Amino acid sequence: MVNLEIMHYVENEILPRYNAFDVAHRLHHVNAVIKASMKLAQRIGADENMAYVIAAYHDLGLEGPRAVHHITSGRILAADSRLKRWFSPMQITIMKEAVEDHRASASKSPRSIYGKIVAEADRELEPLTVMRRTIEYGIDHYPEYGVEEHFTRFQKHIEEKYSATGYIKLWIPGSENEKKLKELREIIADVEELRRHFDTLWHEINAGEARTYLKG
Repeated sequence: MVNLEIMHYVENEILPRYNAFDVAHRLHHVNAVIKASMKLAQRIGADENMAYVIAAYHDLGLEGPRAVHHITSGRILAADSRLKRWFSPMQITIMKEAVEDHRASASKSPRSIYGKIVAEADRELEPLTVMRRTIEYGIDHYPEYGVEEHFTRFQKHIEEKYSATGYIKLWIPGSENEKKLKELREIIADVEELRRHFDTLWHEINAGEARTYLKG
């Protein structure tokens, strides 16, 4: 059970900052990472307060350049003096390093079990979720692209990160992500099926945006 004071602080002062990020990294994303982190921490027997805070802070660095957001996120966590009320200097260091180690493109294994927990939780490998977030990111960052340009970017990113030769790594054996990644890789290997999923999600996302625009 997470300390209620920590939860109150995070929910009121930390999580709202995600509202300023791209649509793929807003509250629904950080809440999903928190939920998955809690589940893994309970299964492994890790400190739930630490796992909760790490998950909550893991993408705050998106307030700056994306390429170094994991480093920036760690600095934000370490600089938050409020955390000293609940954690020791050693715990804060471990949490900072865990946040720094969460990126899927990291070449080295996370330095602690907490880094492995947040890295695993951050994967969100349910195939439709991965594909939807990839499309949403493209729409948000490349609004000038046409549909075919978006598909080319989508396919390139999906293959580079999630295919059998992709750079993503899983750190906790037997996790639910193993099954989900296998399903995703089967879709990636079938270009026609991948395109069908892209087209369906593309129309759903754009139809949703059109409804929002009309209501506004």
